[in-house]
Amino acid sequence: MRIDVSGLTKIYKGGVRALDGLTLEIPTGMYGLLGSNGAGKTTFMRILAGLLKPTSGRVVIGGHDLATADGRLAVQRTLGYLPQDLGVYPDLTARRFLDYIALLKGLHERSARRRRISELLEVVALSEVADRKLKGFSGGMLRRVGIAQALLADPRLLVVDEPTTGLDPEERIRFRMLLSRLAGDRTVLLSTHIVDDVAQTCQSLAVLAKGRLAFRGTVSELLARADGRVWTVTTPGAAPAAGRVVSMLPEGAGMRYRVVAATPPAPDALPAEPTLEDGYLALMDGTTR
Repeated sequence: MRIDVSGLTKIYKGGVRALDGLTLEIPTGMYGLLGSNGAGKTTFMRILAGLLKPTSGRVVIGGHDLATADGRLAVQRTLGYLPQDLGVYPDLTARRFLDYIALLKGLHERSARRRRISELLEVVALSEVADRKLKGFSGGMLRRVGIAQALLADPRLLVVDEPTTGLDPEERIRFRMLLSRLAGDRTVLLSTHIVDDVAQTCQSLAVLAKGRLAFRGTVSELLARADGRVWTVTTPGAAPAAGRVVSMLPEGAGMRYRVVAATPPAPDALPAEPTLEDGYLALMDGTTR
């Protein structure tokens, strides 16, 4: 399901401009939306979900214009949304919670509803704990319940906002693999500030900065932004003053610094192989060609 966004602007009370003329095309498949906290990602997600109206601009999803009531209704029928903070009822079991949400989504036929819930509990690997109360679930398990509720109506568009924040490494990997499997012939829009989540799941992405489009392209193209701009410096002294220090590790009597900079940050700096995070930082720092 293709998403076409043109000139999208959202200004909150007080003149806060969360989105500023955003124009973007998102194709079917897995697509990453990367940006720091406050970049405008959640505002964009809420507009796509029909929960927030833009100040100006146009959004067309699968041929349906969100500016019209009929368009919003048509999109909401084909949309699955996992917000950053999903409210659950802690005293309900996972199965009963999904049953409640399914009723709200119009899945009234009891046997079909139960069958769909059982299928989704299997998909998110929660079948064995489906009858445990949600208050005993880990953060990762709750996020998987969130994906299950988003998939109840078999949406053609799945929008997930910061889905791995706060998860341990094992749950983060499990969740990323789940999202990748779900992409198939639907559009999965992954909004996150965690670069590695995009690196491990998406081929194409966009980067937002202060509500504006800073980059649109493939993961390889963003990675290439850091070519010739990543260095390691090993020193017993202070960190290099030039560039941005990405990491530091003890080495012998000193420290080994990884630095993103347009030119060598020290006379003895050695070139290093860039990562997607380096490309993102190079973009944000304006050190690209």
